[in-house]
Amino acid sequence: MKEDLGAMVRSELFKRKMRQKELAEMVGISNAYLSDIIRGNKTGPKAQEHIKHICKILDIQGR
Repeated sequence: MKEDLGAMVRSELFKRKMRQKELAEMVGISNAYLSDIIRGNKTGPKAQEHIKHICKILDIQGR
């Protein structure tokens, strides 16, 4: 995930008073895996699918 996209995710979570763990549950992944995606440590095809889902849930622009 691009650094600015990670910042947008964190910003949206803050605005919604939502925990990262809650987002992970909504996406259907572990909190640790979500953290890796947000930090850019996971970038493969499966991670890209999750990024699309995250962007849809939070209503933010993806890649």
